[in-house]
Amino acid sequence: MLGYLSRAGYEISPQPEEADVIIVNTCGFIQPARDEAGEGIENALALKKRRPGRRIAVTGCFVERFRSELERKYPDVDVWLGVRDFNHIVEALERKPFKLGPRTYLLGPETPRLLSTPSTWAYLKISEGCSHECAFCAIPLIKGAYRSRSIPSIVAEAQALAESGIKEINLISQDTTYFGRDRRREGELIRLLRRLVRIQGISWIRLLYGYPEEVTPGLLEIMKEEKICSYLDLPFQHSDRGLLRSMRRSMNGPQALRLVETIRKALPDAAIRTSLIVGFPGEGRDEFRALKRFVREAAFDHLGVFTYSPEEGTCALKLGDPVPESEKARRRDEIMALQAELAASVQQKYLHRQLDVLIDPSSPAEREGIVGRARFQAPEVDGVVLIEEGSTVEAPLRPIEKVEITSTGVYDLRGIIVR
Repeated sequence: MLGYLSRAGYEISPQPEEADVIIVNTCGFIQPARDEAGEGIENALALKKRRPGRRIAVTGCFVERFRSELERKYPDVDVWLGVRDFNHIVEALERKPFKLGPRTYLLGPETPRLLSTPSTWAYLKISEGCSHECAFCAIPLIKGAYRSRSIPSIVAEAQALAESGIKEINLISQDTTYFGRDRRREGELIRLLRRLVRIQGISWIRLLYGYPEEVTPGLLEIMKEEKICSYLDLPFQHSDRGLLRSMRRSMNGPQALRLVETIRKALPDAAIRTSLIVGFPGEGRDEFRALKRFVREAAFDHLGVFTYSPEEGTCALKLGDPVPESEKARRRDEIMALQAELAASVQQKYLHRQLDVLIDPSSPAEREGIVGRARFQAPEVDGVVLIEEGSTVEAPLRPIEKVEITSTGVYDLRGIIVR
């Protein structure tokens, strides 16, 4: 949307108070995200009251899923745009007619782009939608079945990013490991990676959000390429066999632990991130204890926990929501406290090591000085490397610096630049 707006002559302002048009792009995945989106809409409408000529557009997944309810609740919003018509944001704002898209908008080589990430890294979306049938997930209801972009389209975008100075591309999708399977092309992700590693200027390629069941020996082999970060984001969701069956997930705890072992054997420096759900219907004390054992045994580098959110239209809705919200929160906090202990221990292996660090001035930790990320740290979700005072160099900072780690914390590292 920023690309289309910029191409049409709109000036982008980071300050809503200064804008003539405010666009609130929403998530509709789970209730906390919808609550946050609602706050954003209300804040935008409050600014409109101060200046009635200001226009408000609300876009994205929340709109796609609950447009009629939102229109009734927020009648003063000027423009509503779901996930099918991001490419028509200009026409929508200027009240020009356009043909509604039949399904989620898929980026292509013609899509203009205005980067909102820093000068050193970018996201690169390789598909839209999801063809899995997880019982708890509303993504297929919002975005439809999985649709891969073409390899030439992705490579062309990556080439353009490299020419603009980007050093790290983060491949994103509802499921990166499913890439190409919608067109019955097995191994398509491997073919894509082979093309991407040949692009001059790109130093790091990171895979975000894959499915454990789709990690193949071939994928692990291509990940040995120097440019590809030994990093896998694999949401296991839980470890209990019965709960996973209810979730319509096929890999149980023992199988997951074997996969973790296989990954670490193939990629000794591998960093593994996972996501878990607590409070799913049927999760009692025994199932939760088993989940804690699983987390302890796997010793993930990075971990996030969601509390179960019953979603309209999903198969799990019929199971009810028997676990109280307070208990879900308690379980989430307990898992995260355990992960904090494990992460602090895992981090110690980096002490006194020299690491390549991508300078990342967008980090919230920037107020503490120069901030970067190592190859095992994904943007916006993992820890960072804080570069200590006294390590400044006379020459300008390079996009990737060598940093010696001088101390470790629960999630972040500290170090000095070494040249």
